Amino acid sequence: MITVQDVSLRFGDKKLFEDINLKFTPGNCYGLIGANGAGKSTFVRILSGELEPQTGHVSMPKDARLAVLKQNHFEYEEFGVLETVMMGHARLYEVMKEKDAIYMKADFTDEDGMRAAELEGEFAEMNGWEAESEAAILLSGLGIPESLHDKQMSDLDGSDKVKVLLAQALFGKPDVLLLDEPTNHLDIEAIRWLEEFLINFENTVIVVSHDRHFLNKVCTHTADLDFGKIQIYAGNYDFWYESSQLAQKLQSDANKKKEEKIKELQAFIARFSANASKSKQATSRKKSLDKITLDDIKPSSRRYPYVQFQPEREIGNDVLRVESISKTIDGVKVLDNVSFIMNKDDKIAFVGTNEAAKTALFKILAGEMEPDEGSYKWGITTTQAYFPKDNSEYFEGSELTLVEWLRQFSPADESESFLRGFLGRMLFSGEEALKKASVLSGGEKVRCMLSKMMLSGANILLLDEPTNHLDLESITALNNGLINFKGSMIFASHDHQFVQSTANRIIDITPKGVIDKQMTYDEYLDDPELQKKVKQMYAS
Repeated sequence: MITVQDVSLRFGDKKLFEDINLKFTPGNCYGLIGANGAGKSTFVRILSGELEPQTGHVSMPKDARLAVLKQNHFEYEEFGVLETVMMGHARLYEVMKEKDAIYMKADFTDEDGMRAAELEGEFAEMNGWEAESEAAILLSGLGIPESLHDKQMSDLDGSDKVKVLLAQALFGKPDVLLLDEPTNHLDIEAIRWLEEFLINFENTVIVVSHDRHFLNKVCTHTADLDFGKIQIYAGNYDFWYESSQLAQKLQSDANKKKEEKIKELQAFIARFSANASKSKQATSRKKSLDKITLDDIKPSSRRYPYVQFQPEREIGNDVLRVESISKTIDGVKVLDNVSFIMNKDDKIAFVGTNEAAKTALFKILAGEMEPDEGSYKWGITTTQAYFPKDNSEYFEGSELTLVEWLRQFSPADESESFLRGFLGRMLFSGEEALKKASVLSGGEKVRCMLSKMMLSGANILLLDEPTNHLDLESITALNNGLINFKGSMIFASHDHQFVQSTANRIIDITPKGVIDKQMTYDEYLDDPELQKKVKQMYAS
């Protein structure tokens, strides 16, 4: 258990938290959510002891051990991979190193023997003899092959270093586990393994993530950072989101009788309870949901963008034909004989680990890059809007205000109020719409690009990782907007829920050919024969 008492923190005039009082208890996984800049990562640093609050304190039982996912991927360059994982249990690693140093002595004394015996006893109590095998199991589960276990950290690429640091945090069954964005840079198999690990983890977990599917899968509770306070709710992210929306609705229905509101709440909870799976997390969550009262449901101060893509014309049956496209970039063949036909009403997700292939194909289809071989042809009724993974060229050095920036892409000479309407949907209202385009944050740039796409009236959307840099509120709004979009689309995203809820067709551009299936993402991932084929096509 970890207890937070009267914690407050300010940065200058900005109040992040005030008088926070919480208890995080064993057997539960808490998803810490809040708008960008609300202070989620700062609060995790306070919990870890890295940052001191201005008032109050954080406490744990005397013998409890806390583990934190390290963010510096280059901190352990001179250490071996297995050793780096075992360093996650500081006391075990300390005993191991001291014990080894004693045995290496040339002049081994009686005192050394007594000290070694003490250390051996402590080592055994901490399951030290199983440490190396436990570290190897964690690494393998996260997708680090045995051939890399004896390598130096400096020999690993960036994504593998992230996995090793995650294994380090999970190592040795810590009493409290703090994970800030643990799914970043993980492939789908590693994320699924981590989900199962956390579902079966019996101690306390506090996690910050923008991955809604991950939060829904592992969390028994949601810790909502809002109004400078943190409120803990039973249930996962979807339950929190739907309940906050319900709370706003109930609040606006001020004249509705309390009995009617209670019935609405009961129906809402029953729906979520009925949808729960049989996992330990869902069972715990259901028990907590049954105890919720009307006063427990509170509206959120969150502001959600309004995303609505309105096609100006309907698409005909002839949409897109891609024939035998190949492309080599910097000496590497990223596309090799890629062919497919896009149909009306298709919402195609490009999935898989071949990032360069996906981005190259998007650029070709958007007319920004020529294929080396092959061709593509859009139907005459189609108009396309493109969201590139790297949008920097649209903003760098621009002295234009956001209104002026958006006017560049307006098909007609629209009024300022008309353009402000599109920006307002993306939360740029009032003076915000007069900011310089060159000073925007990553998330603000994405919202501007979405305004540009909404303004176009296109009936085909090409979106290369549109959820990058967005907060949960913007991801949710974009997700809902694309679900409701009446045109066709091709997109790539690492957000599981985004892909599952939007796509009706999956295309994986592997190094050995295209896998093309008319199915949902979960159906694609849960088909064992199909996944066996996918692995074979990615194998070198």
